[in-house]
Amino acid sequence: MLSQIKDIAENLAPRLIEIRRHIHAHPELSGQEYQTAAYVAGVLSSCGLQVQETIGKTGVMGDLTGKTPSQNILAIRTDMDALPIQERTSLEFASRKPGIMHACGHDVHTTVGLGTAMVLSQLPEPLPGTTRFIFQPAEEIAQGASWMVQDGVMRDVNAIFGVHVFPSIKARNIGIRYGSLTAAADDLEIYIYGESGHGARPHEAIDAIWIASQVVTTLQQAISRTQNPLRPIVLTIGQISGGRASNVIADQVWLSGTVRSLHPETHANLPEWIEGIVANICQAYGATYEVKYSRGVPAVMNDHNLTQILEEAGREAWGNDHIEILNEPSLGAEDFSVYLQHAPGSMFRLGVGYSDKYNFPLHHPEFEVNEAAIVTGVVTLAYATYKYWNQ
Repeated sequence: MLSQIKDIAENLAPRLIEIRRHIHAHPELSGQEYQTAAYVAGVLSSCGLQVQETIGKTGVMGDLTGKTPSQNILAIRTDMDALPIQERTSLEFASRKPGIMHACGHDVHTTVGLGTAMVLSQLPEPLPGTTRFIFQPAEEIAQGASWMVQDGVMRDVNAIFGVHVFPSIKARNIGIRYGSLTAAADDLEIYIYGESGHGARPHEAIDAIWIASQVVTTLQQAISRTQNPLRPIVLTIGQISGGRASNVIADQVWLSGTVRSLHPETHANLPEWIEGIVANICQAYGATYEVKYSRGVPAVMNDHNLTQILEEAGREAWGNDHIEILNEPSLGAEDFSVYLQHAPGSMFRLGVGYSDKYNFPLHHPEFEVNEAAIVTGVVTLAYATYKYWNQ
């Protein structure tokens, strides 16, 4: 079966590159993927899948029915949205929309998802069970997975696969990670309230800017001295605002940031820990405060058995030299984790890097992908799907 899958994928390669370039040239922002969704739905329908549009607002779902349709469904999720970035590549198929670019590889993800559906639909015998293809909007704002789940895409799903491009891995290689793949990502806002006064008489006021600086510094220091170093936390304050004039002591400061963590227990305790530090500092200097901690997406925890299927499929398809076992997780976030609250799953890294030139990182205006990776991703997912249904 592997040879058949590889043959079909290779024959489809020119078409897949055409699909990817079309999507890349016509990027759409999160929640606005109308043209992309219509294009995806058309390709899926042409392959004979049962297609539902406008699911998860601008998402698409396609079911490839197996021999014995049942409540045991395997899902494959890919995402479709682009970023508000002005593309600076010299590609002939560069973005035609000013200020919008597929700088995170979702054009490749969508193509790999479509390619996998195309390959599996052309197999001589249908798979034993139904395979569901989920084309998700709004991953970049960490909302799309929740929208899709609310509209029922995980109903009767027993397992789910996902893929994400990785420029630091060369094309034709894949990265496999057991356990935690990405971090939980939460949002943090802190308000510090002091008392205004003359800049020359700070003892008569409560300086909210100075207190805010103590909060930022203490939070960073406290991570290294009060938290388990084997359970990493990254707390970044990315915005700060306060003050009215250079000679007036500020009475209010607003701080905004992101908090990343991997361990579930650490993640659960973070709001209380952060508020405790802010409270102690404000109390010491006579200020008051408000902490708003908003839960984002949880960590992606890859299921061992499903990860093993992906690894075995990759090794059998491409050989040991093309498989990289990733020893470290990423503190980036992925709302693929939302699906994992409803079924076990696993996401792999698809290498898209060039071996003969510098590879710009994700979210960079000069980010490019080696299109040789597309067939690698399609074959790996298609064969992993076959192995799942025939294990």
